[in-house]
Amino acid sequence: MKTAVIYIHGKGGSASESEHYKPLFPNCDVIGLDYKTFTPWETGKEIHSAVEKLKTEYDSVILIANSIGAFFSMKAGIDSMIKKAFFISPIVDMEKLITDMMSWANVTEDELKSQGTISTSFGEDLSWDYLCYVREHTVEWIVPTEILYGSRDELTSYDTISAFSEKHGASLTVMENSEHWFHTDEQMRFLDSWVMKGNCRFLSEIRL
Repeated sequence: MKTAVIYIHGKGGSASESEHYKPLFPNCDVIGLDYKTFTPWETGKEIHSAVEKLKTEYDSVILIANSIGAFFSMKAGIDSMIKKAFFISPIVDMEKLITDMMSWANVTEDELKSQGTISTSFGEDLSWDYLCYVREHTVEWIVPTEILYGSRDELTSYDTISAFSEKHGASLTVMENSEHWFHTDEQMRFLDSWVMKGNCRFLSEIRL
């Protein structure tokens, strides 16, 4: 079976990060998507088009998505085209993250609605249109999914990731004392082991 692995990076990342995953999927073609937009309604379309194209060339497609890349992927309408997903530190409740950032920046909903966009001291722009979109388009995700989460993730609480995993039947793996960004040697070794274990489960499932 000819399989493609598509990697969707997070904020500040790049498609070149997909190179790390090639040794972990030796019998697959691993492709990183260099998306050009950064909103769920635009980036979702980019991801959908890329996966749709891969489905014409491969028998199956596996998704690896990092941070906000997972959120964009869940907004892309690709559920029926993805065989298996690996989410690394995924943003699974964008509304909560936005309202948390509003609290950090001391911005009220009325202020955000009035101004439309507000820049913050921590480098994030708050957008009323973005918040409205998130509220109007709830996450639906039916793909068999493995989730890797750091216990000290500063963007997503354990309760939030646990609730999402339970609701969507995802397998949750927690690395203790790890932050949102997996990047140290120890964290990457843990990540690699997590991917390989997830692959073993996946191969066992499709053979049943």
